[in-house]
Amino acid sequence: MNAMNMNQGMRQGLHGLRQPAPSGLLPRVGERLGLVEGYVELEGPIGPLFVAFGPSGILLVDRADDAGAFEEEFRVTFGRPLRRLAAAPPRVLRAVDAYVWGRAARRGPAPVDLGHLPDFERQVLIKTLEIPRGEVRPYAWVAAEIGRPRAVRAVGNALARNPIPFVIPCHRVVRSDGHIGQYGAGGPESKRAVLRAEGIDTDELERLPTAGVRFIGSDTTRIFCYPTCRNARRVTDRHRIALRSVDDARRAGHRPCKVCRPVDAPSRAA
Repeated sequence: MNAMNMNQGMRQGLHGLRQPAPSGLLPRVGERLGLVEGYVELEGPIGPLFVAFGPSGILLVDRADDAGAFEEEFRVTFGRPLRRLAAAPPRVLRAVDAYVWGRAARRGPAPVDLGHLPDFERQVLIKTLEIPRGEVRPYAWVAAEIGRPRAVRAVGNALARNPIPFVIPCHRVVRSDGHIGQYGAGGPESKRAVLRAEGIDTDELERLPTAGVRFIGSDTTRIFCYPTCRNARRVTDRHRIALRSVDDARRAGHRPCKVCRPVDAPSRAA
């Protein structure tokens, strides 16, 4: 038998060994890799969460009160059904660990799918993802960072519609006047609870602006920050300077922190 005939014989023999994959194997593999749309229940900072995801990332998050209502919310929002899965794929677990709990390092772009949202809302939500755990920024900061400093109210409206709370931390965006502000995932008290779970003293957070303190300066570095900025928290009491505005800070010879990039709220801002 020549070589060509041998190769043909081997191919025919191997072809005969092929068997179809067991039914259900491909769907299970897709579920494991997060390549199908589904949702799971995971631990959250103030109770369990439903987390829906697809091949491009997390699509929808809500508190786990009613599975049927969550599935209906997904169907209304995206126009297709959603099914509950037994386990979350590793990439979803890593995302929740990194963005909700801070237990893992953030790597690459945020694993969220915002493709169905208008451009302005995507900009607001992507910017909000930058706010570190245990810190807050005012709505005016988000507006200024995306180049729309007068759009404070629109920023608030976009955050109120955040489809992926807890992962996209809209709870870390507060009013400039000292009030915590509204929260789509349960109202102000839930917002306070999530912030307290991150180690923020919400009573002090609200007290400072009410007392006219919007920024904290250091008399040694001559830098000023938002009070929850990690750099502000390093300033000891004897070196802390309470500041009412960016103008006050500049007149006192302070320069803005490069980490939290403080800004004044425009007049009549939220």
